[in-house]
Amino acid sequence: MHTAFISIGSNINREHHVTEALNTLGQHFSPLIVSPAYDCEPIGFIGDNFLNLVVEIQCQLTVSELANFLRQIEDNNGRIREGDKFASRTLDLDILTYDDEIGCIDGIELPRGEITQNAFVLQPLADIAANHIHPITQQTYQELWDNYDQSSQKLASIHFKWP
Repeated sequence: MHTAFISIGSNINREHHVTEALNTLGQHFSPLIVSPAYDCEPIGFIGDNFLNLVVEIQCQLTVSELANFLRQIEDNNGRIREGDKFASRTLDLDILTYDDEIGCIDGIELPRGEITQNAFVLQPLADIAANHIHPITQQTYQELWDNYDQSSQKLASIHFKWP
């Protein structure tokens, strides 16, 4: 069994799409450990705010199989892949970590760089995996969050209930 942390984000009909993602993940990987949700301004473009959270799953899938499964969930929720990299999204699902893997595994860079770069990833990850160790920095996610410049990105905890 493998442990993976997955980031979930949406800024188009966001509660609906995040709920759909959680429902699908919950049908295949149980139990899900779900972080609190955060409201975050878009980075790199002007648009509606994102709803972001992180989930922990246990799975038997390879990195490639998991990435393809997440892509299918995005597609089923109307994800449009053409156009600008920084744009509104119905759903964005990314593998943050997969066990303690480091490097490019099946075309996926692990651990994902956004962990240390973006509050909307690091804060919810620290919420559910505070004492887990980042495989490269060898710091806990709580230590990374405590040392993060929290004034650099606006992040607000919001009420989001699932299921």
